[in-house]
Amino acid sequence: MKRRMGILKSLLVLILLAVLIAAGWFFFTFRHKNIVTQNGTVAYLLVPHQADFEQLMDSLTFNGYLKYEKTFRWAAAHENLPTNVHPGRYAVDPGMNNQQLARKLAMGWQDPLNITIAGTIRTFERLAAVLARNLEIDSAGVLSHIRNDSLIASMGFDSVSLRGMFIPNTYEVYWTISGEELLRRMHREYLQFWNDARKEKASLLGMTPFQVSTLASIVYEETKKVDEMPVVAGVYINRLHSRMPLQADPTLIFAAGDYSIRRVLRKHTRIDSPYNTYKYRGLPPGPISVPSVEAIDAVLNYQDHDYLYFCAKEDFSGYHNFARTLRDHMHNARRFQRAFTERLRQEEQGQ
Repeated sequence: MKRRMGILKSLLVLILLAVLIAAGWFFFTFRHKNIVTQNGTVAYLLVPHQADFEQLMDSLTFNGYLKYEKTFRWAAAHENLPTNVHPGRYAVDPGMNNQQLARKLAMGWQDPLNITIAGTIRTFERLAAVLARNLEIDSAGVLSHIRNDSLIASMGFDSVSLRGMFIPNTYEVYWTISGEELLRRMHREYLQFWNDARKEKASLLGMTPFQVSTLASIVYEETKKVDEMPVVAGVYINRLHSRMPLQADPTLIFAAGDYSIRRVLRKHTRIDSPYNTYKYRGLPPGPISVPSVEAIDAVLNYQDHDYLYFCAKEDFSGYHNFARTLRDHMHNARRFQRAFTERLRQEEQGQ
């Protein structure tokens, strides 16, 4: 009897030990915080298209995200990750356990990122580089879609008008977004931006949204001072109403295709291009850059005044002197030219 009791106790101890070992294995495999990142902050794992499980594991181990590789492999197998690798950008949090990370990867629960359209963007090459900066697709891939005539035509644009489709802002997208998906997303943002209120203001100006964007691109190239944009827009509106040529220097630089030009000269005014607003009245064929939101709204809400001319201030502050008459304008221009010539002289002496 005592022997039977001893055997029973031994069995119970073994069973308890087995349960404890199984519980420990379960905890260590699935619940133990096995994830490590530099400085204990959230990191991001990039899984490209066509990557398989072993390539995924290589990325995890190479970046030092796992304390114990084997326990993660067990958790990954339980979550069917080896046969369900999804491309994407995934936040790796040191507070995660194996099961949380494995399940996230197996389900393809990737984390979005922000892309920001900002600054002066004149060429499609620059636009593609800005859009692709943090995405899986590279700038060449984005550029090929920007230059896909049938694709942009399906959105109501062509190569002349396309710069106006991109509204500077910050957008949340997935790292794996394709070039076509990206452009269609930008088109949806364009449609949302041009709401009924903005369309009505454009209509009151006798303009289409495309024409507003075209003029806004000139305003944006003329001044980066947001508080001055409505005044500059008012000058061009006055010129359009009086059938004066816009005579916008930035359009000559665009026509020349040389963005290193610092001073527009008489020879530039003779360029034979529909973008030469010295030679041809009215708006140029399309935007000369991606206009800022502030410039678009400055055109829609232009300042009503009787100025017809403006030129840069001689203090190089980025602001302008405005004039009602050509005589006053020439006086302002001479002041600026003297200051500019003096600055060039000082620069030459400083070399």
